[in-house]
Amino acid sequence: MSLIRVGMIGTGGIAGWHARQLSELPEVQITALADPNAAGRAQFAAQNQLGDIPAFAEYSEMLNEVELDAVVICSPHTLHFEQASAVLRKGLHVLIEKPMTCSSEEAKTLIELAEEAGKIMQVSYQRHFQPEFLYIRDAIARGEIGKLTSITASLYQEWRQGTPGSWRQDPALSGGGFLMDSGSHIIDVLLWTTGLTPIEVKPQLHMHGTPVEIDTFTSIRFAEGAVAGLNLVGFAPCWHETFVFCGEEGGIFYDNGRITLRRLRQEPIVPELPPVSTNQDKSFIDAILGRHDVLVPGEYALKVVQLSEMIYEAAGYSPLGHLESEEVS
Repeated sequence: MSLIRVGMIGTGGIAGWHARQLSELPEVQITALADPNAAGRAQFAAQNQLGDIPAFAEYSEMLNEVELDAVVICSPHTLHFEQASAVLRKGLHVLIEKPMTCSSEEAKTLIELAEEAGKIMQVSYQRHFQPEFLYIRDAIARGEIGKLTSITASLYQEWRQGTPGSWRQDPALSGGGFLMDSGSHIIDVLLWTTGLTPIEVKPQLHMHGTPVEIDTFTSIRFAEGAVAGLNLVGFAPCWHETFVFCGEEGGIFYDNGRITLRRLRQEPIVPELPPVSTNQDKSFIDAILGRHDVLVPGEYALKVVQLSEMIYEAAGYSPLGHLESEEVS
């Protein structure tokens, strides 16, 4: 079997994670890099023992000059659409870091491009491969807690303190603030594990004096009857992640990786979790090789983008800085 030749667009922090996971796969060779930052390219190649690998300031040059089979995109959010479009039009498979795009129209276009090209397109939502969230999704599907009635999903992170001066607080590159960045993972879990369809949102946003939104508190009503509270707090002293899924027959409580299953007037149950079997990079390569279907297809990521849009629009907020509501401050 010939090696799958992978190019990397973007060599920042998350790219190193992908490189490490790809390096564990005997079927893969990282063949080229593209990043405007020359020092970043050199550091990435050295840290990942890639030797004298072809490296480019422009991703278009990499696509035109190097023979590739697939590309991993780890660039700022608003660049994903243009870059993924170019990769697919070149006839290559693509793995896109979250969020897939910053608009639902762009997401729909990428889905169509991937179908037309007949190529694998996967979005890098790693919680789809983590035992805790696989358990939650399967337990809800099995009816372990009955019909869902409510969900609370919360993420706290020192995001505001750690991002000043970076592209994450530049709306032209980030496409939004904490909700569009780390919050994207929480929205993904909320929608993927439950299969619910949001139909109404009522948000409150706080920018804390930055160019993008930092804290978002949103109540959500679903077509299936459940309600949810989505709390994304980017001005916090630490990382803390919680989910509570309540149903007519019980509840699942997630607190920083710890899970308990609760039923009325019964002792809490600590469930046995499924083993880790893959990750976002291995599953991407396995899908290319026909070993299984795409595990995080564009359709999942489109739902995340759509709910993000609903929240921003209901708040009268544009990530590019055009505010329509005095409530956003």
